[in-house]
Amino acid sequence: MTPLVPPFTLETATAKVRMAEDGWNSRDPERVTKVYTEDSRWRNRTEFPVGRQEIVAFLTRKWNKERDYRLIKELWAFDGDRIAVRFAYEWRDDSGQWFRSYGNENWEFDAAGLMRRRFASINDLPIAESERKFHWPLGRRPDDHPGLSNLGL
Repeated sequence: MTPLVPPFTLETATAKVRMAEDGWNSRDPERVTKVYTEDSRWRNRTEFPVGRQEIVAFLTRKWNKERDYRLIKELWAFDGDRIAVRFAYEWRDDSGQWFRSYGNENWEFDAAGLMRRRFASINDLPIAESERKFHWPLGRRPDDHPGLSNLGL
C-alpha cells in the first residue's frame, strides 16, 4: 500500500479513516495519540486540548464517562493534506442510559502523515438499548460489520 501521507488519494484517505477508527475503538489514549503531532490542536465540543499530554487526559476522561464505546467512521471528503469524516458512536453512561453520538471531523496532516489539527462537532441522542446498531465485541469493528451508510446512519 502507498504510504498514508499527503497528498491523499481515495485509497490512502479511506485507509487513514479506518486506522483512526481502529485506534479509537481500542480506547487506549496512548495508542490514539501516537498519530497526532506533539503540538496537535483539537476542538472537541467545549474542549480545546493542545498537545499529546492534554489529548491523553481528554481521552482518559472521555472513555471513563462513555462506557461500552463503539465507533464507526466514514470518509466524507479529502484534498491534499486534509480529510473530512463523519462518524457515529454508541455508548452508555454510568446510569445505563445508551446514546448514539453523531458528528463530523475535519483533519489536517503534516508531511509525515501525523494529524496536526482535529476539529469535531458532535451531537448526542439518547437511545433505548434495543435501538443500538453497533453490535460487536469491544475493540476493532469486524470487517464484515456494516458501516454508517449501510446502517442508514
